[in-house]
Amino acid sequence: MTPSPALAWWLLAAAQLAALAVLLVRLAPGRHRRPPVAPVTDAPSSPTVSVIVATLNEARRIGPCLDGLARQGSLVREILVVDSDSTDGTRELVERAATRDPRIRLLADPPLPPGWVGKVWALQHGLAHARGDWVLGVDADISPHPGLAAGAVAAASALGFDVCSFSPRFLVSGAGEAWLQPALLTTLVYRSGAAGADSPPPDRVLANGQCFLARRAVLEAHGGYALAARSLSDDVTLARALARRGVRVGFMDGAALYTVRSYTSMREAWREWGRSLDLRDATGRARQWGDIAELVLAQALPLPLLVLLAAAPARTAPGTAPWLALAATNAALLAVRLLLLGPLRGSYERVGPAFWLSPLADVPAVLRIVISTLHPRRTWRGRSYRSSASP
Repeated sequence: MTPSPALAWWLLAAAQLAALAVLLVRLAPGRHRRPPVAPVTDAPSSPTVSVIVATLNEARRIGPCLDGLARQGSLVREILVVDSDSTDGTRELVERAATRDPRIRLLADPPLPPGWVGKVWALQHGLAHARGDWVLGVDADISPHPGLAAGAVAAASALGFDVCSFSPRFLVSGAGEAWLQPALLTTLVYRSGAAGADSPPPDRVLANGQCFLARRAVLEAHGGYALAARSLSDDVTLARALARRGVRVGFMDGAALYTVRSYTSMREAWREWGRSLDLRDATGRARQWGDIAELVLAQALPLPLLVLLAAAPARTAPGTAPWLALAATNAALLAVRLLLLGPLRGSYERVGPAFWLSPLADVPAVLRIVISTLHPRRTWRGRSYRSSASP
């Protein structure tokens, strides 16, 4: 026996109302979230920081990263660039930079062992050579601002974090990426809350490997990056594993510390960010599919459903009451999504019309998460990896 249309509408309204409640609980700490971490340019030379940059064919992007790291002051003890047999001139570029700043050292990681993802293995090799009190892992595509390292250490120390990562300020390429990328970013906020909010439960901790700071002694005591050895979402996997072990882990707004241009087009953002955006390697299967249900109900459906309801007014729908319930619930969900644009704009260097129209990209953004979950991509920089077991 098939349910009546009215019952179906009631059930959908109830499911979306539950999704709205979950979303509001996750977003509520954001009302009191901490402001963006400020750079510190006059910090003392202690405690010291070892910076680790894992590279594989990064000649096109690493120049601004090395220039910014060289301006970090005496707090940064060493800048360890761990290269995995680049063939595009990355090694030569790093060697030239090392002649200008002796803190820059080029290391070659050993052959990749079974069960490790290349970037994580490079970070682990860098950790073995690090001597600073703190270890700061950064990606080669970031542009560090003066005072990044000192500001990050000061913020983590003040709040008692042993591990802390920082969200960036994004530079986007073209209207297409400016339209899609904020919708993809919103999927993270809907699942884990805002950067700078109070620490969520360990299985909701978010992290960003583009700027990932940890006390070296704490990281070494837990085996270093080996906790995320086979993960393509290594940053979140590592942060959640450490949080479950009782380590104080934070995620803060780093928009004033550095900028990043990760992609060159909407197509690249769809393909490359989608590789890890599902957080498959850091999330249990049941919770992952629960998150997908939340994204579909709370992010993808509200705008299309409101358009549908407008085309099917209450007098022609399966009843006025379910129509009103569904309309009110989706209007509330859409209002939350639009209000979220205000805080999100601080994550972008330039905000134009495409950013404000990004809610129209919510359906493809959520679809990307579903596709990545059903058909996970296990290749990266020419290397293929076996699927990792879920936590």
